[in-house]
Amino acid sequence: LLPPQCVGCQQMGAWLCDACQQRAARVAPPFCTRCGDAIATGELCPRCQATPLRLDCVRSVFYFEGVVRDTIHEFKYNGVTVLAEPLSDLMARYWHDHPLPADVLVPVALHKARLRERGYNQAELLARALGRRIGLPVNTATLVRQRATAPQVELDMQERKRNVEGAFEVYGQELTGRKVLLLDDVCTTAATLDACAAALRDGGVESVAALTLARAR
Repeated sequence: LLPPQCVGCQQMGAWLCDACQQRAARVAPPFCTRCGDAIATGELCPRCQATPLRLDCVRSVFYFEGVVRDTIHEFKYNGVTVLAEPLSDLMARYWHDHPLPADVLVPVALHKARLRERGYNQAELLARALGRRIGLPVNTATLVRQRATAPQVELDMQERKRNVEGAFEVYGQELTGRKVLLLDDVCTTAATLDACAAALRDGGVESVAALTLARAR
């Protein structure tokens, strides 16, 4: 019943006001054309030159800091699911300026135990809201997290990779031959996104790109 209040500055009128959006640090080149990490020169970072991801590319709108971090925290952990609308609008604007090959959106899946605990999958909420804005269908049934994994927050890069390796499976052939755009809220090391991509490629998809609202520096 109350009007929206900006997560960043607490002013009434919007969940994330224009001024706070302008202050948010946006991801801009130069970055690795595959994983999206910042680089000084070239197209690929040393990691992607040595061990390329199964993903074709990862793109993110903002860096995970300041008002963006606070807003995602409210959305993901405090049940403020209405934030899916303004956040997906920011993702849609980015996608229109920087389109990625895609004919279906697939959110990163939560394990059923985590879904019961949280009550919703924030990546699915973003995907559904984004799909309405850019006119792409959303598939939530084919990519499944079949193994519960430890939270990634406290793990380093190699531990994150081991933690999610083999955690996802593809059921059915609905995505076979299709261009998939993976959706998630935050990319830290791309380990979870890459584990999803590995399962999707094994399931016969044509290509897998990923778009996240934010990424770690």
